[in-house]
Order: sequence, then structure tokens, then C-alpha cells
Amino acid sequence: MSNAPVNNGRRRFLTAATSVVGGVGVVGVAVPFIGSWNPSARAKAAGAPVEVNVSKIEPGQLVRAEWRGKPVYVIRRTDEIISALPKHDGQLRDPNSEEPQQPEYVKNAHRSIKPEIMVALGVCTHLGCAPTHHKGDFEQHVAGVKDGFFCPCHGSKFDMAGRVFQGVPAPLNLSVPDHSFPNEDTLLIGVAPGDA
Repeated sequence: MSNAPVNNGRRRFLTAATSVVGGVGVVGVAVPFIGSWNPSARAKAAGAPVEVNVSKIEPGQLVRAEWRGKPVYVIRRTDEIISALPKHDGQLRDPNSEEPQQPEYVKNAHRSIKPEIMVALGVCTHLGCAPTHHKGDFEQHVAGVKDGFFCPCHGSKFDMAGRVFQGVPAPLNLSVPDHSFPNEDTLLIGVAPGDA
């Protein structure tokens, strides 16, 4: 044992330096560990639910969301759009949505849980292009129909419920993903009612 005097300043410095290095090491290990709790991009693409605040969507407005790497069109339909839906049933390929392009709980005239909120994949059922929304000027594509979707790639046409018109390349209505409303302002894409 040495009889040399104790240097308290050096001792405090070494204790503080060791504590700082140890703290940095803990943070260095904790950050990636905590980050691993978040779903990966792959998990999100595989179907993690997506929330959309529908309270901010204006009447007639389309909002795009992404779910499973595909665009989802969310539109607040006006009363005029809803009342016009049955008027062109005779021009549609599948007006009653007999093909399974939507969950059973939305197999109705408007193909949605809430008549005013349309939810559909923005993917044409012909070759997977993205149809464009025509608000008020769709009559250039279908006489007597003011609003709808037109696929510029090959000319497929869909109404405001995502139902395909006759005589176009698309064989099926636009797909409707599982969706639910956990509250009045929130749309949850990818989760059926009762599964949330």
C-alpha cells in the first residue's frame, strides 16, 4: 500500500469520466433496442392499419392514403352524389357488387359503411393503373354522370361508388378494403368493424 497523498480531484474526474462513458454506452444500446419496437417498413407494407382523419375532408374532396403499398381513395360524397348513384345502374357491369371486390358488410348501393364516406383502392382492376377523380366534369366520359373516376391508361370508367361501367377494359369494380370507424372523426383502413 502506497503512502502517497490521495488526489481527490483526479479521483472525481475519473469517476465522472467513467460515468459519462457508461451513460453513452447505455444510450447507444437502448436507442436501437427501443427503435426495434416500432413496426418495420415491411410490416407496415404487409398491412398495418392506417388512420385517416375524416373530419377535415370537405364535401366532394378526395384524400389519398397509402395502405399495403397501394393508394386508397377516401372521398366525402355529397348528398347529390349519393342520390345520383342508382340513376346509372343500367350502365354498370356489376351494379349490385356481386363480384367479391368488397367485404360483405359494405355490399350495398354505396359500397361503404357510411354513405357519405367512400373508401376504395385507387387501383384500376384492368392493369393496375391509378384512375383520376373527375369532380363535376365526368360527363365528358359518361353522359349524364357528373362525378366519377377515369383511368387514362386504357379508358376504364368507375362511378362514385367505384362500380365499373360497361364497355370498358376493367372487368371488376374498384376494390374496397376492410375499414371501420372507431369514432366519428377517424377512419381505420385495414381493420373490419369489431376487429379493432
